[in-house]
Amino acid sequence: MFNFLLNKLMAKEIFWHIIPEYQQTTLGKLFKNFDDTYSYEGEFITKSPLSQVYKVAIEDKNFYLKKYNISRKKVQRYLGQSKIRTELENLLWFQTLNVPAAKVVAYGQETKGWITHRGILITEELLNSSDLANIADEYPHLIQQADWLEKVSHQVAQAARILHQHRFAYNDFKWRNIMVDIKADYPQIYLIDCPSGMKWYKPFLEFRIIKDLACLDKRAKYELSKKQRLAFYKDYAQCRKLTVKDKKRIRKIFQFFHNRE
Repeated sequence: MFNFLLNKLMAKEIFWHIIPEYQQTTLGKLFKNFDDTYSYEGEFITKSPLSQVYKVAIEDKNFYLKKYNISRKKVQRYLGQSKIRTELENLLWFQTLNVPAAKVVAYGQETKGWITHRGILITEELLNSSDLANIADEYPHLIQQADWLEKVSHQVAQAARILHQHRFAYNDFKWRNIMVDIKADYPQIYLIDCPSGMKWYKPFLEFRIIKDLACLDKRAKYELSKKQRLAFYKDYAQCRKLTVKDKKRIRKIFQFFHNRE
């Protein structure tokens, strides 16, 4: 019995799934199994202690291949659900809330027992888009256009409000995780890279909401006026006049990263 349980615990299992609409495409044939996909590289984009991201060009489209290697962080291997699974579920859940997010194409993971070792997430490139932090660096004239900024700010406020109303905190709600279509008549935002987001309950939820809004304001304070930042909060809170509670929260948002930068 002990040997059976031990063998079960150490057995390697691989799960691999391609979204149905891509299964019979060139992408589906190229990435037909987990191991082939994990060994594929493409154009290197970025990396973190847990993952690497590559751009893959297939026919007339680009895709982002994100590879997780959880075994590099030995403690995190044992702590709850894998990052790759969390990010996948968050992106799919955003779509059910009508919160624009990167489109998932394929995903999978390799486990031994309950421990995740490797993971893969493929998303479709968002055409003509750039993250909001890069836009501020490379296309500052867009940030300075009141109409463009108002449309983007409204969408970000709406997305944050919807997630927070569902007790969900992004946990890394930075400008670099917000993509914007910079060539559309109406700039459309999309959320990306959310492996740490999760639902919270009182008394922890309010702190997480403040952290999300502080992450957004961390770059906003350098790019926007205080009036514009307050307008964003009012849009988020759907209020015309700030209450005592709002003012208390705003002070915490503005001070959240004080002496941490």
